[in-house]
Parts: sequence; C-alpha cells; structure tokens
Amino acid sequence: MKVLVVGGGGREHALVWKLKQSPRVQQIACAPGNAGIGGIAWCLHMDADDIEVLAQYAEKTGVDLTVVGPEVPLTKGIVDVFEERGLPIFGPVRGAAEIEGSKVFAKELMRKYHIPTADFAVFEDPDEAIRFVRKRGTPLVIKADGLAAGKGVFVCDTPEEALEALDRIMVQRVFGDAGKRVIVEDKLEGEEASILVFTDGETVLPMPASQDHKAIFEGDRGPNTGGMGAYSPAPVISPDLERRIMAEVMIPAVKGMTAEGRTYRGVLYAGLMLRDGEIRVLEFNARFGDPEAQPLLMRLESDLLEPLEAVAERRLKDVKLSWSPKASVCVVMASGGYPGKYRKGQRITGLEHVDGMKDVAVFHAGTEFDERGRYVTSGGRVLGVTSLGETIHTAVERCYDAVKRISWEDCYYRRDIAAKALNRA
Repeated sequence: MKVLVVGGGGREHALVWKLKQSPRVQQIACAPGNAGIGGIAWCLHMDADDIEVLAQYAEKTGVDLTVVGPEVPLTKGIVDVFEERGLPIFGPVRGAAEIEGSKVFAKELMRKYHIPTADFAVFEDPDEAIRFVRKRGTPLVIKADGLAAGKGVFVCDTPEEALEALDRIMVQRVFGDAGKRVIVEDKLEGEEASILVFTDGETVLPMPASQDHKAIFEGDRGPNTGGMGAYSPAPVISPDLERRIMAEVMIPAVKGMTAEGRTYRGVLYAGLMLRDGEIRVLEFNARFGDPEAQPLLMRLESDLLEPLEAVAERRLKDVKLSWSPKASVCVVMASGGYPGKYRKGQRITGLEHVDGMKDVAVFHAGTEFDERGRYVTSGGRVLGVTSLGETIHTAVERCYDAVKRISWEDCYYRRDIAAKALNRA
C-alpha cells in the first residue's frame, strides 16, 4: 500500500514513523517532509498547501491513502479536491475544517449546541473592540479569528496588554487576514488538557488524554508557541471526567457539525480548561496536535492505518484501538529566540548518541541538511524528543536524558514539561 503524508513537522514525522510500522504499508512519501523524515520515507519537493500538485502526484503514482497533518491545506480544501477525484484521503472537508479555521465559527457552534465555553464577543472594528475592553476590564483573552500557527492568542491580565493585543492583531495585522475579526472572551482559570478523537461523522473513538505546554517559558509564562512539549496520559482527566468530556463536548460537536451540513471526518481536537469538575472548551483543532501527536502515537499499540482507513471509508465503528499503559513525554527543542526571530542553519550535534536508546524517538520538525550532509536547524521548533516510561516520572527522566545529549548553538527547551503530572504522582 502506498501512503502520502502531507506536512513537514514533528507531527508528520511521528505519523510517518508509526505508519512505517504497519505490515500493510509498502511505501510512504511525505510532502515536503524534513531531514529526519527523509531517513524513513520519500520526501517530495512539494508544498503542503499546493493542493493541485499533490492531487496530481497521488493520481499519477497510485497513492492508496493520503493523510493530512497541518491545518492550512485542510482549511484550503485539500480533502474536497481529493474526494472529487476519487482519491482516498484522511481529514475533514473544508467546511468542517472551519472549526479550526475560524475561531468565531467554533465559538458560535459551541453557543448553538450548548457546548461549555467562555463567554465571548466578536469584533470587526478595532475601535469597538477597544471600547468593549475598556468597559469590560481585564483579565481577558483576545484571539485572532483565523489561523496564526498557535500564536494568535493573547492572555491579557491588564488593560495595557489587551489594548496592545488588539493593536497587533487588528491594526498592525501581524497575522494578516487572520486578524480581520477578533474574539474577546473571559479568561478561564484552571488546568489545560487536550482530548483528541477519531470520527467518521457517526462513531467517535477517543484517544487517551494529553496535555500540551504552549507558553515559551517555564511555569507557563511568556508568549504562546505552537507547543513546547506534551505528555500522555494527563492525570487531571479521570475516567469519569473523560466520559463527561465525550458526552458534553466531543459527541455534541460532531453531531452539531453534521446538523450544520458539515459532517466531520478526521481527528477532532479539543483544548480544554478544567477546574473543580467544570469543563470549558478553549478551542477546537481539525487535526492531530503538534506536539500531542508524538506521545499519543508512541503509546498507540494498534496499527495506525486501521483508524485512518476506517475514517476515510466511513466504517470507524469496526475499529478497536489498543493503547500502552505506559506514559509518554515529548520535549520540544527550539531555536533560541522562538517564537520571535531566530537563526537558521545551526549545526545539530549529538543525535547519534540518542539513536538506539530504549523507548526514545526523536521526531524532526525544523531540520534540513547542509552542503556537507549534516543536520542543521531550519525552523523555530526543531526536534521533539519523545520517550516511553512505566510511569510519568521514568518517562520524564528518560526524555530529558536524551535531550541533554543533543545540542546546537542557541538551543532552547523548557525544563518543566509534565511537571503538573509529576506533582499529582
């Protein structure tokens, strides 16, 4: 079987790595891939959002299944184009992917179908938004409506921070057209966690709970990033709470999308805020999280091809998944300066010292080869070092042991990934 994975980050490396283990997969291509993915799959010189070129490739080479990693091609309608041509593909159609592509759409969906979330208001005029913020007061959370690579959310504890966020989003347009509209919502307190599910629009099959670390600095301080690390399971979500999340959030969201004429098929991700038994949805994403995918796929004992195929063929009810009882931790190693300006082309050393470590995988994100064939940095998030352990404590120890063997100039990583889970142990 031939599989095409679309994307070139750590999530896509993890998808390729797991699909490579399937006895039914003979060939994997990845567009565009990265230096790490190139060691186990064909990397194609194609952009992840060049939909026409990707569709032509799938047709000409007889790709049996395409798996879409990032949100941009999904919101641009890659699934619609492939399905129109009879090409099997995993992911939501454009109308369904709007649950991530427009935060306004997602919030209004939650309001309509009684899915718990923070109170909010939507603005297209910056002056109206400013007046609202001054009247409402802080703390508030201000979000760009469109896609902003995880960086369009501002937690504002003072009026000055809120006004600056509005200026950056709506006036300076640092996120381009994603900032045409903003959501201003109440700041929620509690502990964040993530639930991801496979769904074909009817059956909803949950994955284990996970927890991401979005802020750049320890203690969840500083600006948001695409994610600085993740772990699974997340002990903040008990079995009873998981059942409630499914009943109050995930199933209503899937049913609501169907009722809206936007049947959702793919991975649906809910970012949650939990406090004293209360559940509130922070956001929905239309794909695997990055870096949540890395620890989740490390824990998946089943063949990943099974749920991907079953979703594409509308028969997810036939699938049962098996998950390792072990814990998994991913620490993202980033370029110094990320999520702001950072240098590229820094030589990465020490990867050979991690190869062969038991229950450790290094998933490449922002890497490429230099003219001498050496690994160098090419992005903000560079590597996702991921481990398995009998307990969260052993998984953390093993992960950081591997991280310390790898380096490059200005390398940065958080040293408190999974600290909340350790505190609960």
